[in-house]
Amino acid sequence: MTEEILGGDNLYSEDYVQIQARLRQRSEEAVRAAERARVGEEVHVLVVDDQELVRNGFKLILSSYDGIRVAGEASNGLEAFDLACKLRPDVVLMDIRMPLEDGISATRRICSDSRLSDVRVLVLTTFDADEYVYDALQAGASGFMLKDAEPDDIAHAIRAVAQGDALIQPSITRRLIETFVHSRKREAQADASFPELTDREREILGFVGHGMTNEAIARQLVISPATVKTHVARIMAKLDAHDRAQLVVVAYERGLVHPGE
Repeated sequence: MTEEILGGDNLYSEDYVQIQARLRQRSEEAVRAAERARVGEEVHVLVVDDQELVRNGFKLILSSYDGIRVAGEASNGLEAFDLACKLRPDVVLMDIRMPLEDGISATRRICSDSRLSDVRVLVLTTFDADEYVYDALQAGASGFMLKDAEPDDIAHAIRAVAQGDALIQPSITRRLIETFVHSRKREAQADASFPELTDREREILGFVGHGMTNEAIARQLVISPATVKTHVARIMAKLDAHDRAQLVVVAYERGLVHPGE
């Protein structure tokens, strides 16, 4: 009913579109305020990398930003899980290739532990070299960041993940997932109709699978970002997905979205 009131796919007058734009802006502001209240004034980060030089570099970078504090550091997945349980950081900045326990296994353990339901994992990758990013997303990672990214981008990514934006750099993540879905020749399930979803939910899942943000989906459907966010939450519950990144994986694996589209 909300969508019918707010609008659908038909064309509207300029006045109507402007009103909807103002409503969307107010909704976005309300959502951001709620997310800031949930996260708090300071985002606590656990830095995980087997190279001390890399950890020190991230600590140096992050300490220069207001509102971000490095709560701890770990050199392997075993330490990462133990410290995540002890420190309960908002974000774990997770390397993939490490001794004793790799980042994928550690991500899976963190994301499947009910005690750490508010902890987000942001995977570090070299992009072309790390073919395991797809597995990390399946394990529950909220997104990924390039190791050679600009400091401002790293800080933005951490804040975004902490505030619940589960998929960082959607178009890049989508391209990476496309690459490995195609290269591994994963077989899509025969039924891509998603009978457990409503028509609107299936439509929104398709947009999510193509890497669109809530704001972009809202503009496409002429509804509010808050309405899109509610739909996404329901889709995740119905599909038993940990977060938005896993929805992208599901959309590809079940054939709703195809590599190269």
